[in-house]
Formats: sequence, structure tokens, C-alpha cells
Amino acid sequence: MKILKASLLLFCLASLMAGSSFAQDTVRVSLQKFITEGVQNSGEVDAERQEVNLAQNRIRETQSQRYVPTFELNTQHGVIPGVKSDREDLDPNEFYLDPNLENDFEDIGLFTRAELDLIQPIFTWGGLKNAVSASQAAAKAAESKFQITKNKTELRLYKLYQSYLLSLELNRLLSEAQDQIDDIGGQLEEKRNEEGSDLDDSDVFKFNVFKSEFAVRKAEVEENSKYIQNVWNYVMQASDGTVFIPEKQFLDPVQNELKTLSYYRNKAVNTRPEVKGLEAGIEVAEFGVKAQRAEYYPSLFLGLRGRYAITPNRPRQSNPFIINSTNYSSASIGFGIRQNLDFFSLRFDVKKRKIQKRKAEFSKNAAMDGIVLQVNDKYKEASLSQIKVERRDEALVTSKKWLRQEQLDYDFGMNNTKDLVDAIQKKLQLQVQYKREIFNFNKNMAELYDVSALPVGSLNTNF
Repeated sequence: MKILKASLLLFCLASLMAGSSFAQDTVRVSLQKFITEGVQNSGEVDAERQEVNLAQNRIRETQSQRYVPTFELNTQHGVIPGVKSDREDLDPNEFYLDPNLENDFEDIGLFTRAELDLIQPIFTWGGLKNAVSASQAAAKAAESKFQITKNKTELRLYKLYQSYLLSLELNRLLSEAQDQIDDIGGQLEEKRNEEGSDLDDSDVFKFNVFKSEFAVRKAEVEENSKYIQNVWNYVMQASDGTVFIPEKQFLDPVQNELKTLSYYRNKAVNTRPEVKGLEAGIEVAEFGVKAQRAEYYPSLFLGLRGRYAITPNRPRQSNPFIINSTNYSSASIGFGIRQNLDFFSLRFDVKKRKIQKRKAEFSKNAAMDGIVLQVNDKYKEASLSQIKVERRDEALVTSKKWLRQEQLDYDFGMNNTKDLVDAIQKKLQLQVQYKREIFNFNKNMAELYDVSALPVGSLNTNF
């Protein structure tokens, strides 16, 4: 008996341990955290961030051209034979006077030579300065592009968060409707089994058709919920056994007041990253024109050159016009002038830069027109969505009153099943439409904020 009790106890403990090992860890996530984590895990955002890093690196690379852009050091090393002369009247530093000088392969030495070249620009007519300014403006354009990608990612994540809330609401509505359908089905079955029942078979058929159609809609919602959950887990990079769900489980309309159209238009025109990026592009073209024009004029630079070679078994020669290439030293410093004489190509290069500048200016004007149209369109959609939410709420209140009345009449036997089913169907339809209108309103408000350069994370849905 004791052995049996011990076995049962071990079995229970093993079952509990097995159950705990497969239990899911549910983590509630706020909207702001979901957006923040999603942006951090986005490969698209990371790719654009690297473009910003490259632009910053190009600034440093261009700046480095202002200070010693040419600094080269070359060295050569090897073994080399010495030299010998048959003339005893010559000093080793005068071996150049012996026309019969020979290599001495019995005297092998180490040969070392170093060559140093250094160039420092002094005056370039603003060419280097404008090149640095152009690279800095290009970095601003890269940052604007990064911000555009980041904003679009945040908007997608906001919609995904709202989609999860909508799926939760729809599942709750369908669950409530399923309970009502089951109650009606039970009542119909009771009436059918009553003696002298006057239940019309057509009512049963209509109810069964409605129940089948409802089952299809319910299956669609359930599959969509699974899809959204999988996308959520992918966005949050969830580990096995971890499920992320929204912090709040209800879909409410955003509380942010819908302001005037001019407010959103001014925000968009003044702060949209697209505008900032195009303005930076104009700066790039402008500085590019100035840098290209500088090539019309000669640039002044300082040059330094040093040469040094040493080979112990080969003597250095004393005559300054005679250089032993294996044992000598020299240095020179001076000023130089560089001038590109291909003036025809320079002229066309400057013209190309000017065309690029005009194109950037026209692109900005076109973008401004498109931004204004975008804001107008999104403002219209948000305003209409707000009206739909209010009107759909009114219709839903009426449908609930209608359903209560039909339910009472049905309980007292004063109406048929069709009227009750119609009331249930209409209420469910309006409930679903109401939640979808809230979802559309929140989505349209987020899109309005996005085109107005306002953070979508600042939309408040808390009551």
C-alpha cells in the first residue's frame, strides 16, 4: 500500500513538472514598448542606420583630405655584394673614380632603403572646404532617409498593435454571439419536442443556415488571430514558449482631438523628413557647384620628399654629383602648383552640378505639393472615420434595444424565430462594424500623424 502511494505521488510530481515545462510564458506589452522593440528588431531600419554611418564616415574621409592627403613611406630590403678596387691610391669614398670597380661577392651585406613623400594642400580656392560641406549635407540627407524608414516602420507596428486589439474584440463578440445562438438552438429543440408544437420547419432551416454562416465567419476570425499572433512573435523575436499580447485588451478610439487642417499641414511642411532630406540635397548640389568651380584655379601645396639608403659594405661617395644608390641620404621641401588644364571638361562638370541643383529644387517643390495633398487626403479620411464611429455607436445602441425587445417577445411566444435571429444578426453585424470603424479611425489618425511628422506613439487610447 505504501509503495502504491509513493508511486502515485511520484507520478503526480512528474505530471506537474512536465506541465510546467510546456507552459507558455505570456508577456503583456504596451504600445510604446511594442513600437520600440519592433523598430530595434527591424532589419530595414538597421540597413538605413548603416547608410547614416557610411555618410558620417564619408565626412571624416573628406575632412582627412584637408590634412596631409598624401603621406607615403616605401622601404626596400635585400642582400647585396660589396665592391673592391685594385687601385690603392683611392679612398673608399672615391671609388667612383675607378672605371674598373668590381663587385665583391665574398663581402655580402644587408641593403635597406626608405623613401618618404608628403603633400599638404595650402590653398585650394575653397575646394576642400566645400567638399566637406557637401559631405555634411549628404549626411543630413541620409539621416532624413533613415527617419523616413523609421517612421514607416512605426506606423506599420502601430497598425499591427491595433489589429491585435481588433482580433481580441471580434473573438469576444463571436463568443457572446455563440452563447446566444446555442441558447436559441436549445429553445428550438425544446419547442420541436413539445406536443402540438406549431414550430415551422422553415424557421429551423433558416436558423441552421445562419449558424453555418456564423461558423465560417468565426473560423476566419480565429485563423486571422493566429496569423496576427505569429507576426507579433516574429516582430518581438519571441523565444519558444513565450507569447506576447497587448497590455490592454480592448480597442478604444484615440482620444487625441482632431485639430484643424492647417495645423497638420504646417507641421508636415516644416518638419517632414522628406522636406529636410530634399533641402539637404539642395545643399549638396550647391556645395558641389562651388567645389567644382574651384578646379578652374590653380591650387597651392607644400611638398616634402626624403630618401635614405644604407648598406654597410658599400661606401658613400664624397662627390655631390655622384650618388651611390645603396648608401645615400637626401631631403627636399618646397611649394608646388596643381592646375587641371582640361577646361572643357570642367565647364561641363560645373554645368552638370548646376542642373543637379535645379533638379533638387524642383523635386522639393513637387514633394511639397504631394505632402499637402497627402495631408488633405488623410485629414478627410480621419474626419469621416470619426463620424462613422459616432453614427455606428448610435445604431448599435438601437440594435441592442431591438434585440432585448425581440428576446422578450420570443420568450412570451409573441414572435417567431426569424425576427429574433434577425435582431441577433443585426446586433452582431453592428458590433463588428463598430469595432472595425474604431480600428479604421485609429489607423487613419495614425496615418494623419505620420504624414504630418507627428509621432504615432503619442496617440492616446486610454480612457
